[in-house]
Amino acid sequence: MSGIATVENAKIAVIGLGYVGLPLAVEFAKKFKTFGFDINKARVEELNNGLDHTLEVSEDLLKSVITEDCTTNKGLYCTTELEKIQGCNFFIITVPTPVDKHNRPDLTPLYKASETVGKVLKCGDIVVYESTVYPGVTEDECVPVLERVSGLKFNEDFFAGYSPERINPGDKEHTVAKILKITSGSTPEAAEKVDQLYRSVIVAGTHKATSIKVAEAAKVIENAQRDINIAFVNELAKIFNRLDIDTDEVLQAAGTKWNFLKFKPGLVGGHCIGVDPYYLAQKAQEVGYHPEIILAGRRLNDGMGEYVAHEVIKLMVKKDIPVKGANILVLGVTFKENCPDVRNTKVVDILQTLKGYDTNITIYDPWAEPAEVKHEYGWDSVKELNGTSNCDAVILAVSHDEFKDLDLSKLCKENAVIYDVKGVLPKELADARL
Repeated sequence: MSGIATVENAKIAVIGLGYVGLPLAVEFAKKFKTFGFDINKARVEELNNGLDHTLEVSEDLLKSVITEDCTTNKGLYCTTELEKIQGCNFFIITVPTPVDKHNRPDLTPLYKASETVGKVLKCGDIVVYESTVYPGVTEDECVPVLERVSGLKFNEDFFAGYSPERINPGDKEHTVAKILKITSGSTPEAAEKVDQLYRSVIVAGTHKATSIKVAEAAKVIENAQRDINIAFVNELAKIFNRLDIDTDEVLQAAGTKWNFLKFKPGLVGGHCIGVDPYYLAQKAQEVGYHPEIILAGRRLNDGMGEYVAHEVIKLMVKKDIPVKGANILVLGVTFKENCPDVRNTKVVDILQTLKGYDTNITIYDPWAEPAEVKHEYGWDSVKELNGTSNCDAVILAVSHDEFKDLDLSKLCKENAVIYDVKGVLPKELADARL
């Protein structure tokens, strides 16, 4: 055990350079020799040129830490070559944990990343997982892969840790170093080493959980809690719509009480809130418990895109606007505002429902890359509006800053329907909002 990795001799490999891995690698690179490993050659080339298409790390900051010399004492060396990370003793895995089309957890990226690390794992090394999982995945699913590929013995030759990511894409205020970090380890000593490593770069501090399973559970309930609360206000929005009451005005009034939780209705997509509850539900069912509130919240939130589309169609019918062949402008296709991330965006549910009515849809999003939208969902989108002035309906689906300055009167026909999903337009301008 005396040979276990320490902060003093830390050489860090971050496996996966996406929204989670890159900001973390950049923070570590300010103090330690850090290797960023990714199987996507185009992504590595982009980063080595000082560019980050996710916009999580600025060009200036990225260029200040990127290095082409893998022997320096600090800095970030990005690579697709496995042999480059052989000398590392802390391996931090930050790959996605999605669900499949049946909403079942897909651990394939974790298995593959564990196999990759297993090929270079040495005695004394610590492997830390950041990907969101259900309790038990690190030790019951990932560690056996590390043992099988490396031939080493868990908690004798190598150790594991779990420190759940808390990245908020597009948020330039709550960056990785400013968000308190949960840490954990497979032994008391490993837990301390992991905590020391993160504490050295996370200025907000750390919370050392009592076990890896506790840390895993803490992460997955963070987003399940938000999901359930948003589902509640989404249901309220449906109720108040039928009662002809403004939901926002109700929430503002209720929010005057000191302990009222201020959530707003909306589409729940992205890589966390719209996915993580399924991981907890899966594990609950494995141990014989059928979760009711968690899955009810998921069902309600997953149906909000279809609900919005049908509400728009109803408003069009009330205004005697022919639905078939109508020109509908959808503002925004990313899963949240001021961010290029289109993963698990629920705007697609609006689009698919409207498509069933044979409408003509234009998707305008200055943040989303059209090629990515096309590849992921098969929809065409544009980053600039040219000549769109005959809209029968406009749906503000994402509250990008650019949309707040749009003159909708120049885009719409005189009697057009304007539906504000995000509640950011002046009330007198929108026919309805969620």
